[in-house]
Amino acid sequence: MEIYNAIKESRAKFSEKIVFSYLGIKKMKKLTYEEIALQRLSPKELQKTERFPISVIIENMRSAYNVGSVFRTSDGARIEKLFLCGNMPFPPHREIEKTALGSVQTVPWEYKKNTMNIVEQLKKKNITICVVEHTDASVPYYTLDKKIFPLCLVVGNEIAGVSDEVISAADIAIEIPMYGMKQSLNAASAYSITVFDIIRKIKTE
Repeated sequence: MEIYNAIKESRAKFSEKIVFSYLGIKKMKKLTYEEIALQRLSPKELQKTERFPISVIIENMRSAYNVGSVFRTSDGARIEKLFLCGNMPFPPHREIEKTALGSVQTVPWEYKKNTMNIVEQLKKKNITICVVEHTDASVPYYTLDKKIFPLCLVVGNEIAGVSDEVISAADIAIEIPMYGMKQSLNAASAYSITVFDIIRKIKTE
């Protein structure tokens, strides 16, 4: 039995070598937390680093856990600023901190009750207002043109979406194509997908 297991293990390693050799890559290993941390900016470095020309408005998001997720994504995306607007939880909040994992301290943010005040301020600065919403004029998120930057991404309530008032003031609407039964993704997940694709465009085009 021991001989059988040794042969089996040897064959597995040989097959693994063939696959990696064929692909032209070395065998990979999972990085440790410490190794990953060395590749990231420290809070002090982050303060001095240029941010991507993306502002974000979160409007009436009801789940504190989703708000925390938005903070964590916003940190990873190194956005310009996060605006929390309307009836929604905002820091300090235990449930937000639970999913934000410290990113509340690294993301520039503020809370404003009136969403339209922020929208109007941004439009005066010639910032494109882009809502993540199903409208009769929405385009797939991956078709955005780099020429519209800087922009502000607007994500709304998990059920009701972005308010009609903000949609009326928006310059463009984007959506994530859905190929199953459900109409949309979780709001925080939709934000993650769209904001990182926007950064991909900024960095590659």
